[in-house]
Amino acid sequence: MSAPTTGQLPVVVIGAGPIGLAAAAHLIERGIEPLVLEAGPSAGTAVRDWAHVRLFSPWAEVTDPAAEKLLSPTGWVHPDGTTYPTGGDWAEAYLQPLADVLGDKIRYGTTVTGVARAGRDRIVDSGRNEQPFTVHVQRHDGSEERIAARAVIDASGTWSTPSPMGSNGLPALGEKASADRISYRVPDVKDPVVRARYAGKRTAVVGSGASAFTALAYLADLAKEEDGTHAVWILRRGIGADTYGGGEADQLPARGALGLRAKDAVENGYASAATGFRTQAAERDADGRLVLVAEDGRRLDPVDEVIVLTGFRPELSFLSEVRLGLDERLQAPTALAPLIDPNVHSCGTVYPHGVNELSHPEQDIYLVGMKSYGRAPTFLAMTGYEQVRSITAAIAGDREAAERVELTLPDSGVCGGAGLFDDPDTVQDSTGGGCCAAPSTLQIGIGAPASSGGC
Repeated sequence: MSAPTTGQLPVVVIGAGPIGLAAAAHLIERGIEPLVLEAGPSAGTAVRDWAHVRLFSPWAEVTDPAAEKLLSPTGWVHPDGTTYPTGGDWAEAYLQPLADVLGDKIRYGTTVTGVARAGRDRIVDSGRNEQPFTVHVQRHDGSEERIAARAVIDASGTWSTPSPMGSNGLPALGEKASADRISYRVPDVKDPVVRARYAGKRTAVVGSGASAFTALAYLADLAKEEDGTHAVWILRRGIGADTYGGGEADQLPARGALGLRAKDAVENGYASAATGFRTQAAERDADGRLVLVAEDGRRLDPVDEVIVLTGFRPELSFLSEVRLGLDERLQAPTALAPLIDPNVHSCGTVYPHGVNELSHPEQDIYLVGMKSYGRAPTFLAMTGYEQVRSITAAIAGDREAAERVELTLPDSGVCGGAGLFDDPDTVQDSTGGGCCAAPSTLQIGIGAPASSGGC
């Protein structure tokens, strides 16, 4: 039997999160075989990590049309489009049912360790574009495999690579040694173990985006029930008119409400703010508590715990043998970077985009979803769905559909067009929020998962 031609090979999708599963659904709609590789044990593994957090986009905006078509014959009923799901709701009521329909087109417990052209490292030009991709994977049992693919869609997100506490983008002095007292996730204070970690404690929250707002609001709720609970909010900039986001002007009302919850926490004394504080070091005191030290020499009173919510960044090491065109600042595709620059844009001012903005010097490899945004946190799930619709059309040879834009985004309501982000130190004149977060239960700015994610 002869070996399959490149066109007969599957398209490998990395990550079984919202955008990766949507990519598989669009490929099937186009008659192309997908193979989804997921490092975790289930669909939406990373989304499940923040199952307690509510999105600030309603159900109507977090499901993909092609995915809905796959689900419809199973009797799946779309949740009420006006309600806001938690991460757990999103995973259980949409992502897992979709994954179940895809069946053996998904391989769980499979980590991608490398992607290259067959027989070509990144230096070789000769015959490069005629060669299929070779995707190197390692299974949970330690065994390895090489998978041939006609194209690769990387929807692995950024959840596994949170940004550190240091204001220069590198870990602060002592940050790694203090790992037992530092978390990079919004705490689920309803979980008894997590609650015990923060109840009655003094906790520093580093960051100025939606994730930080969420943590501040959760800790404020805990302070109302547990004496001695207090948050110290570490901001690299000052507090200004847009520090708390768009408020009532935000076209995503839940996102605006989240900023107001954080503002309430500060104004009612549940949190105090340390402004213009650029963390340089975390030192232990005699009791083992942490003293944060700023670049200007300021030292804060000791804290019991630190929650670092300064954004996320893409993991690119397994793509070292393919030729990516990435912006030197944002680590996003070169043509996309100006459209998502948080110095200029919020979620709602990012121009809808597709295959043209997401292409690289290496043909037929694409970064999508949160990973495509590099270090820019202004990502929305509906943006990712539009990305994979366009890309799969291009892979199928339907250039007209690939270049057609089918998306309208909500406006952030932040003055001056300043962006919503989780690491405001990366922009010039803004102190906004992140891109996902919530009403009564709260919602988070997703720097998406080992799978992928969005608002």
